[in-house]
Parts: sequence; structure tokens; C-alpha cells
Amino acid sequence: MKNIYISEEIKETCPYIALGCIQSEIVVKDTDEKLYSEITDYCNTMREKMVVADIAKQRNIKDTRKAYRSLGKDPTRYRSSAEALARRIIKGQELYSINNIVEINNLISLQSLYPVCAYDLSKIQGDITLKRAEKGAKYNAIGRGQLNIEYLPVFCDELGYFGSTTSDSERGMIDKSTKDILMIIVSFNGRAGLDKHIKNMARLLKEFALAKNIIIKFI
Repeated sequence: MKNIYISEEIKETCPYIALGCIQSEIVVKDTDEKLYSEITDYCNTMREKMVVADIAKQRNIKDTRKAYRSLGKDPTRYRSSAEALARRIIKGQELYSINNIVEINNLISLQSLYPVCAYDLSKIQGDITLKRAEKGAKYNAIGRGQLNIEYLPVFCDELGYFGSTTSDSERGMIDKSTKDILMIIVSFNGRAGLDKHIKNMARLLKEFALAKNIIIKFI
């Protein structure tokens, strides 16, 4: 498992921060029909049970918003990836079908309402640290162009920032050439809620991405 750390500033500002991490060898491919069906069923269930106004009331969303405010970021302008995804589903919009790893990432994010990040390990250099981005920080986010990431919780390596709980950068993105991945669930209310989602993530990776040599770590 890659060395992954949480900065002291994040720990002090967000004392209940916890990470659930999976590192694994996988096979990236188009979305399996069975996986797509599992995602579709869950999305339909969400639409039946919730309206958009309910999303901000969910505990994991509320605690993520609180963390953003504590770090100096407006969570209504820069939503967590989980909140943005949930809003998209509740509004009746479909998910983009990209590949099996992205679909697994999306499903876990919807089920947990925690931000979930996925990276190609070959594109990450050295140790990883979760920290508060500096004032004026930006990077090219997947599908969003230049994103203002200042004060967001961000992952960085020896080369700089490569991911955040709002939107990951193009540098670490997963594509058909990816062989080894790191997936991280970010909780701002402790580890208790992470275990079941990490177990489900491992199941999905085994079933739909032929995952092997899985390593699980909680931080």
C-alpha cells in the first residue's frame, strides 16, 4: 500500500477525518450489464425515496459541508463529489458510462454519500498526503477544465495536487491502460461508517474488475 498521510492542519480542522483505502490490480473495461443494472436499481431507489432538498440533510453530506466551511470553502459553490452526484441522480439525470472503475466509484459514492476518489497508481509519484490546498491553487479537473481548489481537502504527491473531494485532476485519472488503482473513501465523521462500504467496494472490484492483490487500509 502506498504511504498515505493526513496533514496536521486537516486533523486539527477536521478532527473526525478518516480514510478507507483500497489498492489493487484491476482490469479496466466497459461497464458490465450486471454492474450497470446494480447502479440503475440503486439510482431508482434514491429517486423514489428522496427529493433534492433531502440531500443536504443526510448526515455524511452535512458533515462534509461542515468540514468545507471549517477549511474556508463554500460547500454550496463547491460541492463534494458525493453531493454533486446525488443531486444529478435525484434530478433525473443519467450517469455517464465511462468504464467499470468509474462506475464502481460512483455506486459507492451514492451508497455512502462520502466523497470517493480513484487514481491510476502509475501516475502518482511518492507518498500521498491529504492536505488543505493553498490560496489560489488550481488544476485541470476531469471534465471541468481549470478548477479553483484553494482550501479544499486535496491529495498531493511529489509532483503536486492530483485529487480532491470535489473533483479529481486529469493527471491521476483512470483509463483503459490502467493496471493498478488506489481508491479512497473520505469520511469527515470517523471510521465507523467506512467498513461496510470498503467491503462492498472490494466485492465490486473482484466481481466486475477482476481485482487481485487487494490491500485495504484505514487511516
